[in-house]
Amino acid sequence: MKGKMILMLGLLASVSWQAQLKVLFDATKAESAGNADWVIDADVHNLNFNATGVTTSGSESNPQRFPTPAQNTITATTPETYWQGALSNWGIDLVKQGYIVETLPYNGSITYGNSSNIQDLSNYKVFVIDEPNIKFTDSEKTALLNFVANGGGLFIISDHNQSDRNNDGWDSPNIWNDFFTNNGVVANPFGVSFDLNSVSPSTSNFAPISMNPAILAGPQGTPTQMKYSSGATMTLNKNSNPSVQGLVFTSSASNTGSTNVMFATATYGNGRICALGDSSVPDDGTGDPNDTLYNGYSSDANGNHRPLLVNAVIWLAGSGSSNLNVQNVIKEKNAEVYPNPVTDYIYIKNNTFSTYRLMDETGKTLSSESLQENSSINVKNLPAGIYYLLLQSDKEVKSIKVMKK
Repeated sequence: MKGKMILMLGLLASVSWQAQLKVLFDATKAESAGNADWVIDADVHNLNFNATGVTTSGSESNPQRFPTPAQNTITATTPETYWQGALSNWGIDLVKQGYIVETLPYNGSITYGNSSNIQDLSNYKVFVIDEPNIKFTDSEKTALLNFVANGGGLFIISDHNQSDRNNDGWDSPNIWNDFFTNNGVVANPFGVSFDLNSVSPSTSNFAPISMNPAILAGPQGTPTQMKYSSGATMTLNKNSNPSVQGLVFTSSASNTGSTNVMFATATYGNGRICALGDSSVPDDGTGDPNDTLYNGYSSDANGNHRPLLVNAVIWLAGSGSSNLNVQNVIKEKNAEVYPNPVTDYIYIKNNTFSTYRLMDETGKTLSSESLQENSSINVKNLPAGIYYLLLQSDKEVKSIKVMKK
C-alpha cells in the first residue's frame, strides 16, 4: 500500500508539473477507416468513411475529444485496456508521464491561430497524425506548418503504399508527400519524403546515440530494435532541411545515411517533427472490435517501440535544436546547470524557468520543485547513472541529460 501511494504521489507531481503540456491525436482524416483504429479512445463505433465523406451509419470508431474514464484517474499501474483504441497504450503511457491527451474528432478542424476553435493547434504542444487517409486542404497544410514553425511538435506517421483504407484514391504516403511538396509555403520543409513501397524489415540499425540522445537514450530507456509490418521507408534531403536526420534504418543501410530510413527527425522554425513509416509500430492490438489489430507497440521488437515512441513525444514537446550535449556547464537560455557529471549537488543559475523535474532513465520522477534564481538539487544518495533534468517555464521545456558519478 505504501509503495502504491508513493507511485500515486509521483504521478500527481508529474501531472501538476506538466499540466499545460497537451498532446492532440488527430481523427479528422479517416484514421479509423477499414482495419485502422489509430485513436486513443472511442466510446461509440458508428462511423463510415468512404470516398465521398463520412456518415454515421457504419461501425468504425468515433472518438470523442476526451478519453474515458477520465485521465486524472490513471495511476502508475493502469492497464492500456482502460481506454479503447489501438493507440490507447501510447496515450496512457503519456498520461503517466504527466501529459494531457486529447483527440481531434472527425468533425473537428485543423487550424492554427483561430481563437474561435477550442481545439486550435496553438493550445497544444504535440500533434500526432497517424496514417491520414484524407488529403489535407490548403488551409490545413498552412496550419500545420505554422504550428511547427511556432514551436509545436508534429508526429508524422505513414503506412505502406496502396493502403487506401477509405478507397478515395489517396493513401497515407501520397498524402504526406502531397503536404511536403504542395503546401504553397515551402517545398519539402522537413527534408522528408516517403518512398512508395511496402517493406517489413526488422532492424537494430540505429544511429549513434549522440545524434539525438533525448530519443535514443531518453527517459523511457534506450530503444535498440524496430520492426515494420508493411511500412514505407523514407528518403531524406538535407538540401531542403539541413537538420533532418535518420535515427533508424533498415539493416542494409548506413546508419547515418539518407535512404532506407525508418524513423527520422527534423527541426523547422522553432518546432520539431518526427516521421515514422509504419502505423503498425504504435498499434497496441486493442480497440475497435470490428477491426483486425495486433500488438506492435509493446510486443514487436522485444518491446523497443514503446520507449522510442514515448521518448519521441517528450522530445517533440521541447523546442530548438535536436541534440542535448553533455558538458561541464550547460547553458540553456538564461540558465546554467553544473557540474555535469555530478557527484553531490546539481546547481542551477536561472532567471527564466519556474520549475524543475529530475527523472531517472525509466521516466520515474525523483524530485520536482519550483526554481529560484539560484537553486540546487541534492543527488548524493542517487546511484551512479544517467538522469534527466527538465526545466520548465510557461512557454517551454528544456531537457538536460545529467551523468551521476
